[in-house]
Amino acid sequence: MDFVTLGSSNLRISRIGLGMLSVGVNADRPWTLDDESSAPLVRTAIEGGINFFDTADSYNHGQSERLTGRLLRRFARRDEVVIATKVGLDSPASNDANLSAAHIGRAIDGSLRRLGTDYVDLYQLHRFDPHTPLVETIGALNELVNLGKVRWIGASSMHADQFERLMDAAELVGARFVSMQGHYNLIYREEERRMIPLCAGRDVGYTAWSPLARGVLAGNRTDGAVRTTRAETDTFPDGRYEHPSDRAVIDRLANVAARRGVSSARIALAWLAHHAAVAAPIIGATRADHVTDAIESLHVELSADERSWLEAPYVRHRLHGHH
Repeated sequence: MDFVTLGSSNLRISRIGLGMLSVGVNADRPWTLDDESSAPLVRTAIEGGINFFDTADSYNHGQSERLTGRLLRRFARRDEVVIATKVGLDSPASNDANLSAAHIGRAIDGSLRRLGTDYVDLYQLHRFDPHTPLVETIGALNELVNLGKVRWIGASSMHADQFERLMDAAELVGARFVSMQGHYNLIYREEERRMIPLCAGRDVGYTAWSPLARGVLAGNRTDGAVRTTRAETDTFPDGRYEHPSDRAVIDRLANVAARRGVSSARIALAWLAHHAAVAAPIIGATRADHVTDAIESLHVELSADERSWLEAPYVRHRLHGHH
């Protein structure tokens, strides 16, 4: 396994991260996993060298954090893993919700309790909160770092100008964001417009969620056929992955994979691994072989011609995944 330092932090993360959205039973998501089914994912990840595990307080009503904590204690020492979680996705009608200081204070204590740890390595703002003053949010995060509950702070899925405002506000009080987790894959590359260059220029590590486009790039929804429980039940609420150019990219991906004798998923992840600005894709998995395939993608060397050929059909998309 290869490792990289995340932005300006001292966190050494594996070049593949394991997203924990599938971990913890949620009746609204039939593809989520219980304790017994989740264990092989985490064991395979740990044995394969993955040390970076990403969850959120909103994942499966807190069950993801609970099960993530239990499984990591079962298979690894605390100092061997990097635990990342998030706050502030939901926006209930309350004066102390979202990214207010009061909400952040309660949320971190809940996350630590569910995870069974006294600190998280990376605490990320799940979305931008336009209703709370930046100084209030930054002050609350900085206090968590000073208290030792959080080692480093990051953010996820917002517009580049919003993230830039957050970073500027943080610097005024001596805090700093070390990571951005964005929506990025072969058929959704809008982060190349502003966010990825912004992160590269500010020494912020960039991690990619949905690197396989929720299974589309793995061939789970090819030609109208669905091949997994998630593909059957996980709909796209905003029309993403339905752009006319997507089909051409997917076909080229399948062509390269066939010539290489590997899965389409492995080629899609290898394309990300060749991107110097991407510290790590954060994969979703429901089977241990999904994890193994992701790890093996790091050993696929794509040529410059192959990468250019995969990228050529892409045209600009409507922005998704920022709300």
